[in-house]
Parts: sequence; structure tokens; C-alpha cells
Amino acid sequence: MGAKTEKQKMLAGELYRAGDPELRADSRRAAEWMDRYNARVARSPEDRHALLSELFADVGDGATIRPPFHCDYGYNIRLGDGVFLNFGCVILDVMRVEIGDLTQIASGVQILTADHPRDAETRRSGLENGRAVTIGRNCWIGAAAILLPGITVGDDAIIGAGAIVTRDVAPGQTVIGNPARPTR
Repeated sequence: MGAKTEKQKMLAGELYRAGDPELRADSRRAAEWMDRYNARVARSPEDRHALLSELFADVGDGATIRPPFHCDYGYNIRLGDGVFLNFGCVILDVMRVEIGDLTQIASGVQILTADHPRDAETRRSGLENGRAVTIGRNCWIGAAAILLPGITVGDDAIIGAGAIVTRDVAPGQTVIGNPARPTR
């Protein structure tokens, strides 16, 4: 077996070079898709669902994303049944992003899997990596919240508006603030 491609390294969460021609082509494909998806806000729910299914790994029944929406590649995103993302959400999906059934995500939320080495020399070399994000079922994520790489949000959790989620959120837990902390 030969050496891994940069895309294979990216998908495995290893250090990779984002400027690789295959990844640039994948990113360009996603950009062209976003041009179409974001061009007409008045599309029917059926048309939007069909467009989501063109790019995403999985799109559950009734899953909805209101444009504008932005992502890196799209093919690492999995939406459960009845998932809702409001206007202006961003998913940087260099790794898998799974959003469970009936989860509601408010406007301006950012879900980030893209990460960078902490070591300055490695970072200077242009290498990047990623860590998957998993959001459970029936969660509610408030406006402008940011979920950092590697986060898991348990079923039925609530993330307050503007929260910066730096740690996993337990099932049923409510977190608020920067950094996000459980409420009492």
C-alpha cells in the first residue's frame, strides 16, 4: 500500500496540507454548490433538501438549512431527521460533523473541525489537522455559538447564545458563556 493522500490524512485527523490539488478541487466543488444554494433564499424546502443531498454525506428527512450557509467540503456533514440550521451558519468540515435528529441551530452558529498544530514550527510548515464534532439528538444551539474542534454535545443539551464551547457538553446539560460552563 502506498503513502496516504493529503485527503486521506485529513479524513483520518492527521496533519495534512490543505493546498493539495485534490482538496482544492473538492473545496472549489463546494464553493460552486454554495453559489447555487445561497443564490435563492425562496427555494422550496424540497429543492433545498435535494441540493443538500448533492453535497452532504447524509441528509435526514425534513432537514433544513436556511441560506446563506458555508462549509469547507460538505461531504463530511451528516444531518439527522428534522435538523434545522437558521441563517448564516458555518460548518468547517475537514472532519466528520454529525448533527442528531431534531436538533435546532440558531443563526450565525459556527461548527469548527479545522484545527492547527500548537507547535510554531509545525504550524509554519503549513500543516493542518482536524477533529470531528458530534452533536446529539434534540439539542438547541443558540445564536452565534461557536463549537470548537473535537467537541461532543450530548442528547437534549442546550448551548446558550454566544457560547464558546471548548469542552464536551453532557446529555441534558445547559452551557453558557465564554468559555461555555454549565448553568446551575
